[in-house]
Amino acid sequence: MAKLTVKDLELNGKRVFVRVDYNVPMEEVDGEMVINDDTRIRATLPTLDLLVEKGAKIILTAHLGRPKGQREASMSLRPVAAKLADLICRPVAFVDDCIGEKVANTVGTMQPGDIVLLENLRYYAEEEANDAAFAEKLAAVADAYVNDAFGAAHRAHASTAGVAEIVKSRGGQSAAGLLMERELIFLGDELDNPARPFVVILGGAKVSDKIKVIDRLLEKADTILIGGAMAYTFKLAQGYTVGSSLVERDKVDVARQALDKAKAKGVKFLLPTDNTVTESAKVDGKWTFKNERNNADVNIPDGVEGVDIGPETAAAYSAECAAAKTVLWNGPMGIFEDPRFAVGTFAVAEAVAGATKKGAKSIIGGGDSVKAINKAGLGEQVTFMSTGGGASLEFLEGKELPGVAALSDK
Repeated sequence: MAKLTVKDLELNGKRVFVRVDYNVPMEEVDGEMVINDDTRIRATLPTLDLLVEKGAKIILTAHLGRPKGQREASMSLRPVAAKLADLICRPVAFVDDCIGEKVANTVGTMQPGDIVLLENLRYYAEEEANDAAFAEKLAAVADAYVNDAFGAAHRAHASTAGVAEIVKSRGGQSAAGLLMERELIFLGDELDNPARPFVVILGGAKVSDKIKVIDRLLEKADTILIGGAMAYTFKLAQGYTVGSSLVERDKVDVARQALDKAKAKGVKFLLPTDNTVTESAKVDGKWTFKNERNNADVNIPDGVEGVDIGPETAAAYSAECAAAKTVLWNGPMGIFEDPRFAVGTFAVAEAVAGATKKGAKSIIGGGDSVKAINKAGLGEQVTFMSTGGGASLEFLEGKELPGVAALSDK
């Protein structure tokens, strides 16, 4: 069912409680926390610009890391407020709490167009518990609610579900931000009726993480391309050997059922025909890899493990992408964090970007796929990159997301 968006609201002079996803990677440099990647902050700028234009008093809330209900200085959102101010070219006030008198006093002095960022919601355990009393405290400063945090929409937390329901119960409106709207359009509407051929690329470590997505996409896709460690569980299901590759032996039957369904549906279901393999060992608690080489056989010999798709597979997958009108990619083809094993993932990234250039719609399903395509320097050359990890997967599985369900219907 269609949901209200921020474009539908009259907000001049209203206090708007905006849930954003500012769970950005940070590291300590010279005693200060520094943001490594501001992608998630930048993604909210169109919504914030529109709210400023509408004359809203903008109250931003977010979480950072997993402080587990404790105040952790390394997980403060203060550096995010400074970065946001630089990006949006406006002052952004910061309050070192998310409920209570400090918040009320700051909001009470706000003028239309002002922006304030509240401290990490997860400093309170009540946030993740969707505690009703905590949600009421958050909502005390809200005339309207906007959720632009798709990456947290699969969690029924106080800030993603509780506040939205409270605002609606008081006669207010709860709406999707522009980023949330785009997520729902590209992961929902565009994939419900995709332009064909529709090619799905799935990677990552585990079949168990993606099997529900695979099952649902088998109803829609023309071609599914499998990479990453999950491919080795499928290869076992086909009767091939996988050496010491990472597999889920208890999911072989599940993989076999997916292969059977693909055959029955007439969906082309491709697995790697060659791989980059390596010898691995754990040294001082860390995995090390040596003697990497291409294994041109569909079987992987004992003593080595697959860590990337090989050149023959990369070429075949690229050819499928080149013919596509819609491409959905979720999950890398190998251990792309190591340059030796990033070749297959980067080849797929180039193929997806190439298909986009020729007019295909390309949708990158969040998480490691976004990291990989950005690392390949091709993030600007695809149609849409989701900001959700787990939320993207659950939405693709067809699950109702609590953070979306709580919004007002049109």
